[in-house]
Amino acid sequence: MDEQLSIGSIISNGLSYGFKNILNLLGAIILWIVTIWIPYLNIGTTIGLVGLVVHMSKGEPFSPTVIFDAKYRKNFGEFFLLYGFMGIGIYFASMLLIIPGIVLQVAWGQSLYLFLDKGIKPLGALRKSNDITYGKKWSIFLGELILMLIVGIIFVIVVAIFSKIWGFLGGLFTFIGIIVIIAIAMGVKAYIYSVLSKEVEPEVETE
Repeated sequence: MDEQLSIGSIISNGLSYGFKNILNLLGAIILWIVTIWIPYLNIGTTIGLVGLVVHMSKGEPFSPTVIFDAKYRKNFGEFFLLYGFMGIGIYFASMLLIIPGIVLQVAWGQSLYLFLDKGIKPLGALRKSNDITYGKKWSIFLGELILMLIVGIIFVIVVAIFSKIWGFLGGLFTFIGIIVIIAIAMGVKAYIYSVLSKEVEPEVETE
């Protein structure tokens, strides 16, 4: 039986995926920060950070250095074209009382992963993302929102407590909390993509 997305499964599996990969994600983020000043390479590593969600979705072990893989620089023009389409579309949809922008953001939320994972071209990735999220947008939106609210509240409480004890501890737990939040956010996206991507076949490139 195919796995079904639900608010509960998104929350529980998002936490699982995030914590399972937190050390490798931390390593990748550090490498990205250290090399962000290097032209062209920084394009690939930035795309590579998005690609980590695909690795996580497959349950594949990965090294932080995977963000340097040359494949992430291969089609960077199309990647940023897709990103631009998404940004413009969501921006104008958001001008219509916010809600349409949120709907479109969820509808197109899988397109970057489809592009990197399945080789689907930008406009096709937007259409396919819309197709595979049909009927699931509410669960995706609420699952992500509820989990991040819970994590955010815990983060604020923990940092406030340790800041009262010692300012250094507050700073330390702020850093740790940010990494945990990033890991969980990517874990949620990885789980959602792992379920939705089963409906998609990879595109075969033609000369």
